[in-house]
Amino acid sequence: METLLIVVIALALIFDFINGFHDAANSIATVVSTKVLSPLTAVLWAAMFNFLAYWIFELKVADTVAKTVHADNITLVVVIAGLVAAIIWNLVTWWLGIPSSSSHIGGNDAQKVIGIIAAAMLSHGVITDIHHIPGWVPLACYSAIAAGTMVGGWKIVKTMGQKVTKLTPFEGFSAETAGAITLFVTQHFKIPVSTTHTITGSIIGVGLVKRISAVRWGVTIKLIWAWVLTIPISGLLAALLYKILEALIGQS
Repeated sequence: METLLIVVIALALIFDFINGFHDAANSIATVVSTKVLSPLTAVLWAAMFNFLAYWIFELKVADTVAKTVHADNITLVVVIAGLVAAIIWNLVTWWLGIPSSSSHIGGNDAQKVIGIIAAAMLSHGVITDIHHIPGWVPLACYSAIAAGTMVGGWKIVKTMGQKVTKLTPFEGFSAETAGAITLFVTQHFKIPVSTTHTITGSIIGVGLVKRISAVRWGVTIKLIWAWVLTIPISGLLAALLYKILEALIGQS
């Protein structure tokens, strides 16, 4: 079982790294598309603040995620199946340039992964509650998402920054500020919201202020469909993976 716990932690950090693709795209799309910052500078800033969040925020969102399911009902195989399904869905939507929500499948994004690792440790009896989680866990999670942000997700940047609506620097500033305020509020109330939904909603709101036709609704509807399908597809995929893993482990 120790091996399974190591596998869970490794998969969680891989998922966190991949989440950085989406996180980079969401957080820098407006500043890059409006040419306020160069892509490299924007990615460096995003990665730096992702890492600094480790020292700034309490583990409120992680605590919520860890308590989502009773520890008695969580096995390491369940967590592995969920993480693999989330990784697959994230890679597929990233390849298609769709800013899907990693929050739907676990200072906000990295904390969801901390919560997943905490849940695995709780189920394995390594810790008794999230406040006893080893210090290297949040440090590793924030480092992983920062590294993913450094890699960037330029396909999603193009979708968010150019295809939803055309943004001026002032409009981009308004969208980013609205998104940031929303995330700070939800962080305070321990709510694991989607960074993707937050910034996309802000961008759409800015477009609507100009005129309804300023928003490219064809693109927006495709994004919404992707979000709607995220939970059922990733859920079914995770269930299938769980059955396969359960059978394999049972035979070993």
